[in-house]
Parts: sequence; structure tokens; C-alpha cells
Amino acid sequence: MHGIKALHSVLIASLLCLPHVLQAQSRPLQPTQRLIPEKIIIDTDIGDDVDDAFAAALALRSPELEIVGISTTFGDTETRAKLLDRLLGETGHENIPVAMGNPTEIGGQFTQRRYAEGGHFARVSHPKAVDFILEQIRRYPGQITLLAIGPLVNIGALIDRDAETFLKLRRVVLMGGSIERRYGDLGYAKPRGPEAEWNIKNAIPSARKLFASGVSIFMMPLDSTQLKLDEVKRAILFQAGTPLTDALTLLYHEWGQETPTLFDVMTIAYILDPKLCPVKPMRIWVDDEGFTRVVTGAPNAQVCLDSASEAFFRFYIPRVTGH
Repeated sequence: MHGIKALHSVLIASLLCLPHVLQAQSRPLQPTQRLIPEKIIIDTDIGDDVDDAFAAALALRSPELEIVGISTTFGDTETRAKLLDRLLGETGHENIPVAMGNPTEIGGQFTQRRYAEGGHFARVSHPKAVDFILEQIRRYPGQITLLAIGPLVNIGALIDRDAETFLKLRRVVLMGGSIERRYGDLGYAKPRGPEAEWNIKNAIPSARKLFASGVSIFMMPLDSTQLKLDEVKRAILFQAGTPLTDALTLLYHEWGQETPTLFDVMTIAYILDPKLCPVKPMRIWVDDEGFTRVVTGAPNAQVCLDSASEAFFRFYIPRVTGH
């Protein structure tokens, strides 16, 4: 009899707890509650335009991501690596590996050289970018997203060295190309037509290899990435007073222009919240001038043609400032 009463009490207690259990199980996981962060490698020409630094900042502030490493590409890759050494060191992320791509004679205008050559965080040496990236892909097959936010020099070199291993990437998320809108066309009027975009036209053979590689590609072209960080938004960001926002403030002033366009940042934002830049399947072909043409045939990329600038900044600024 006592056993029956005890069992009855347990059943009643279980039923009383059931609604709370069901409620907890039905509650969707938020992005920051992902059990396993997505592994990423960022391939960047940081130091010319300033948007690369703003992209790195978003990645550093996102627990949904595990930055396996950052590699430098195009032009003076050694000084780019030194810039990253300082940025990572001053923000408490000196444990993130920095790999150096092969330098190229042609490069952009390195506007943030003084920052790169200052500080006390320069590393003794950096691994070679191609060796490092291939090693990480082999270590984590099918798990790494490669973010290509500079000219695709390292991408072409990876495919040339080991196309089979390159295919074991989870995906490539690319800032590059132009489908309907060119530089300065912010989407407020009828499209003025495409233009050869920087990251593609400075590495046309590599771009062709990427689109022919068979790897999963998510492409953020000029059409969806001309996101203007205006004076009001800059004030909110720069007044946060964190080591990261202070570094961005300094890099912005060394860049020396007024309103940055955060082209590259959309690649990180897309990974964190795909709704910010909806994609559609297309087949992309790169012509001799570096235009990314849409052609008939089986899709080889998922392409974002439009994004909501205000939604992007409402996501970006609180995330980077921590407010």
C-alpha cells in the first residue's frame, strides 16, 4: 500500500513538471546557443580598404564562430600579417593563428601601415597560407567555411596545389563580383549595370578556378554589400570604448576617408544570420575583364542580390560594441 502511494506521488510530481519540460524542449535555440561553433578561416587583404578590419571585428565578437585562422593575400602580405598580429593581440585573441600568403607585385594602397608597424605583438614568423589552410581542411574535413574577402590569389593557389583537399571545405563565402549593380549604385534606382569588382579582377584565373571547382560557393557581390557606415553609426560604434572598437577607430582614421563601405562584413553577417542576405542559385562565369556573368547551366553559386542595410547595422553595431 505504501509502495502504491509512493508511486502515485511520483506520477503526480512528474505530470506537474511536464509542461515546463515541454516548454524548454520546444523553445528554439538562439544563434548564440549553437552547441558547436562553425569553424572559419578568413582570407583577407586587410590594410588597404578598412572594411576587412570591420569584418574581422564581427567574427571576433561572435561565439557562433571558431576562427581557426586568418590568412593574408595580395600585395604586401607580410605587413598585412603584422596588422593582424597587433589587432588580435590588442583585443586578447593572440591565440588565433595568422598565415601569410605569397606577396604579389601588384597590390592596393596600404593605408593602415603605421598601425601594422606599431605595437608590440608582431610574431616571429607566420606559416605559409596555402600550407596552413590545406592542413586545417585535412584536420577538419567538411567542417571549415573559408571566407574569401580579398583578391582570390590564395584560393587559386590552394586549388592548384590540392584540388581534392580544397573540395573538402564545407563552403566558400565570397565577397566579390557584380551582377546588376556597380560601385556607387546603392539600390535606390534602376540598376546601372555590373562592373568588374576588385577581388575578382585582380585574380581572374583564380576566380575561374573557384567557380569551376565544384565547392559550395555563397557569393556576396556589389549588389548586396554596399553598406555605408555613416557618421551617426560611426559615433555609436567608436564611443563604445572597448579595445576592439578603439582599434577600429584608429584604423578608420589611418584609412583617411570619410564614410566606409562595409563590403566584406556581409560575408560574416550572412553566416551568422542568412536572412540578412537571401541567396538564389545562379551559374557564374568570369570573363576576360573580370566581370561575373550569369549564364545558363547548372548553378555553381548561391548569390545574394539584395540586402537590408538597416537590418544589417542593427545586427552589427550591438554585436561589435557589446551593448
